Amino acid sequence: MKHPGIVKLGKYASKIALSIHFPLGWIVKPTLYKQFVGGETLEDTTKSINYLRPFNVKSTLDYSAESVKTPKGIQATFEETIRSIDFAKSNPNIAYAVFKPSTLTRDDLFAKASEKREELTIEEIKEYREFKERFMALCKRAYDNNVRILVDAEDYCFQDAIDDLTDEAMRLYNKERPIVFATLQMYRHDRMPYLRRIYDDAVEKGYYPGIKFVRGAYMEEERIRAALMGYPDPICKDKKATDENFDAGVQFVVEHIDRMELFMGTHNEESNYKLAALIDRLNLKKNDPRIYFSQLLGMSDNISFNLAHAGYNVTKYVPYAKVRDVLPYLLRRAEENTSVAGQTGRELRMLKIEMERRKKK
Repeated sequence: MKHPGIVKLGKYASKIALSIHFPLGWIVKPTLYKQFVGGETLEDTTKSINYLRPFNVKSTLDYSAESVKTPKGIQATFEETIRSIDFAKSNPNIAYAVFKPSTLTRDDLFAKASEKREELTIEEIKEYREFKERFMALCKRAYDNNVRILVDAEDYCFQDAIDDLTDEAMRLYNKERPIVFATLQMYRHDRMPYLRRIYDDAVEKGYYPGIKFVRGAYMEEERIRAALMGYPDPICKDKKATDENFDAGVQFVVEHIDRMELFMGTHNEESNYKLAALIDRLNLKKNDPRIYFSQLLGMSDNISFNLAHAGYNVTKYVPYAKVRDVLPYLLRRAEENTSVAGQTGRELRMLKIEMERRKKK
């Protein structure tokens, strides 16, 4: 993964292989899949969950299949997500469930409902209503099982609809404690005003928001789409602005922790240090159940395990799905880690330094 050319070639070859139904498991399973995925089924994830448990690291199950959006495929994804919520209820080592809204409907319908809802046809309104029923059914199942559920953030063209539905679900199911969590991609410069609106709405209507923070995963695509469609670029001007936005959001939630809960998903070491320092400065307990640090399975174990060892709440995102269905997720992980300055480059350097240290002992 530290060779961008190989990753690009692999992505191109994978798309061809998928289109002609060429079997990929023999090469993907012992490499990318083994590193980043917990298994093909819920039952398979038990191995990863049990591996993390002695380190006081909990798991967040993520059904990461991104298959064709046929009615049959959408229904299968919905049913599997229901199963993951039920599975989480019975296992104290699972901290959260999660779902990606766009896996529950067609992309073109989702974008139209988010950006041009007034143009939906009668049939599209009916189809969108069915999607909303699936969305709310997942949130209700989480509420009934007392399992916290994360609603993933997605592309800008989907996000307005996701925000509306997540807000509605939080008002319904977060009356006593946060169950439904909104995800804010802080590379968007409009997320702090949205966060403040959530808080004001929660105070007015009497519920407890759950907030998950990430920096964001679609920056290049978002800027290209904004230019093509002629709307303002939704992304912060540079990385520094994104980092400041992210830190401001985390600080806001922690300073209002009597009303909110925090899930911070990042591999950025400085952000993790800042949250730990903020917890200390506000005299909160390290293991305050309202605050969780999170990283992806197979990445930043040095951050996850050291935070957990120090007494903080930590969870790993544990994706699962069949190789063919999870391949888009794996390719994104590979692309994120190609540069020397990327996560894999940093971890490889740390591993080499530690190996040399041990040789000298």
